[in-house]
Amino acid sequence: MEIKVLGPGCPKCKQTEQNVTDAIAETGTDATVEKVTDVMEIAGYGVFGTPSVIIDGEVKSVGKIPTKDEIKAWLKK
Repeated sequence: MEIKVLGPGCPKCKQTEQNVTDAIAETGTDATVEKVTDVMEIAGYGVFGTPSVIIDGEVKSVGKIPTKDEIKAWLKK
């Protein structure tokens, strides 16, 4: 599973990345996490709000910090 956290590095982006990392650890999911900070690359995903979370190419969250429980639900699908 490939997870991308999109954001310039703001506190909300860092919290989102931490929640993703924690959810992966707590569920034992085999996943890689990539932090994308380049504005042009973020725009290439078609999202206009950060932080954003993309799992296996599917946009799951835009413009808010997803909870660990939300992320865990995405990891199970």
